[in-house]
Amino acid sequence: MPIRTTHVTLIEDAVQTALQAGTPGALHFHAITDRTFWDEKDSALKKQELLAADSAAKLPWPPLVMTDYLRFSRDGNRAAFEEKYFFRRRKLTTLILGECFADRGSFLDDILDGTGLILGESTWCLPAHNSKLRDHKQDSLPDPDFPIVDLFAAETAALLGVEEQLLHSPFEKISPYLPRAIRKEIRERILVPYLSYHFWWMGDGQSQMLNWTPWITQNVLLSVFTDPDLTLQEKTAVLQQTALSLDYFLDEYGDDGCCSEGAQYYSHAGLCLFGCLALTDRILPHSMDTVFRHPLIAAIADYIRAVHADGSYYLNFADCSLLAGHRSAREYLFGKYTGNEDLARFAAADYRQNVWFGAGMLEKDADQAVERAFATEEDDGRLLLSEENLFYHLLQIEAHERMMAEEPEHADGRDVWYESTGLMIARDARTVLAAKAGSNADAHNHNDVGSVILFHDGRPVLIDLGVETYTQKTFSERRYEIWTMRSLYHNLPAFYDHETVIEQKPGAAFHASGVVCSLGEESASLSCDLSGAYGDPRIRHVLRKATLYKNAPCYAVIEDQYDTDLACVLSLITADEPAIQKDASGDFVIRIGDLATVCVSGASHVRAERLPIQDPRLQKAWKHDCFRILLETAAKQLTLKFT
Repeated sequence: MPIRTTHVTLIEDAVQTALQAGTPGALHFHAITDRTFWDEKDSALKKQELLAADSAAKLPWPPLVMTDYLRFSRDGNRAAFEEKYFFRRRKLTTLILGECFADRGSFLDDILDGTGLILGESTWCLPAHNSKLRDHKQDSLPDPDFPIVDLFAAETAALLGVEEQLLHSPFEKISPYLPRAIRKEIRERILVPYLSYHFWWMGDGQSQMLNWTPWITQNVLLSVFTDPDLTLQEKTAVLQQTALSLDYFLDEYGDDGCCSEGAQYYSHAGLCLFGCLALTDRILPHSMDTVFRHPLIAAIADYIRAVHADGSYYLNFADCSLLAGHRSAREYLFGKYTGNEDLARFAAADYRQNVWFGAGMLEKDADQAVERAFATEEDDGRLLLSEENLFYHLLQIEAHERMMAEEPEHADGRDVWYESTGLMIARDARTVLAAKAGSNADAHNHNDVGSVILFHDGRPVLIDLGVETYTQKTFSERRYEIWTMRSLYHNLPAFYDHETVIEQKPGAAFHASGVVCSLGEESASLSCDLSGAYGDPRIRHVLRKATLYKNAPCYAVIEDQYDTDLACVLSLITADEPAIQKDASGDFVIRIGDLATVCVSGASHVRAERLPIQDPRLQKAWKHDCFRILLETAAKQLTLKFT
């Protein structure tokens, strides 16, 4: 992770200058009483939002009991609590939007019930995050005297803060105490601890920050700056802290803007950074003009285009899924704010291609689609049904007509070298090759230094499986016991001393060396020595070169050279079933479905095994079992040619 030697003060300087020039304002969204806004929205959008709200109203509010919370500490299960927790918030968001569009009071009682349930929860912090210190064992139940501001405590507060502003008028008519009750809970659970304690994600210039920093910071801004009673002293303190935290977050980025957490986490890292900047710009008008024009912010914004493979597929190193989600108004607006029309067109094109309800569901299936989206993180279409953040929905509604009318996108034919993380992405009209050097200390790391991902004709040839459903084990000292985290299940070699396997190890000390990236008009390649990732002196060199030959019959070549006395077996992970045979010269030939033929030189034995895909999270990307090809080496050099 490229921690900078000097601290970035980009956002701090901009905020301080703005505070000296004027007084911070508040955040205002289009309330239900702003009928010009809600009534003039596209009729198709309004129809679908009301359809979703009608379906949501049929679903009961799930109970959350103490033993649900205790499941995580007892057996590591996160789902028992989280499914009900997020269901409540997604349903509430959908009902609020329905009421704003309809303005007939038909959803209000259900909204009151959901709001009351959430206000009555003893904590908004997830069990998996219920620790006062980073990486310490979580407490089994929340401490009533120490509200922890985690990702979803802040998300919940943002939802309630924006809700209170949108529905302030009908809430006041029901009872003047209701808006005050919402503001009181946000103040006690978010504002007071935020200004009283130092949570690790606020930054200290030493520890890794991750997507938590912009994600929580954005929602702190949303939750407290929608409060009309926020004092000038509180506004100033919050803005100064948020600016400092965001600059600490930027310290972790190289100048190339690469998100080390991967494509899926861009939505919580880069896009939440955008949310923070856009909200700050509303509070302090024009304060972020120079920030949005800064090359680093522009590079962070455009990362998602670079890692797009084809259609719904993304290049998914680390904990990311092959399906990193559809693009929305946030990417579109990030492109507009940074002057990147290509990004705006890319986001708008994906938005237009997406269906209203996820997984191709039709209007007649709305009830089923809404229930599934509330219960899972399935692709939920343009309506963002599994997204509980009300702010994102409002951005989508505001930008809908603009995205529908946006110009067609231009295909991204760029080759990219992200030096900060050691990631090369090369492409031609039919093929995308991604190769990773770097280290095994990336955020959400898998032990995958040197691994490759290959797409041809829009389909995955060599894959990264991603990660299984998160459990207590996922973020513990036992993380690398999980099979999808191990280098054995990436496109990498492993070494054997009789029955003992030597695979890559986690941490910054285990990294590639001698890294050379070459990007040209006819070919692009990444070369490096992977031996340092294994941490074993008997493995002297593992030289790998991955090359894309553009618009050529042999479109990709992987060349490995091994300097070791240990036995070596190379793994290749595929989604399509391989067929193995030998050619006339005795070399192995592997056919990967109808996608690719791989001519192998230097292998003594090749076999394949089935990888059962049984985990629900993996099954979202891989609809059937995947495969692992094992190539035992006969020589010190192994060459794979893809045609």
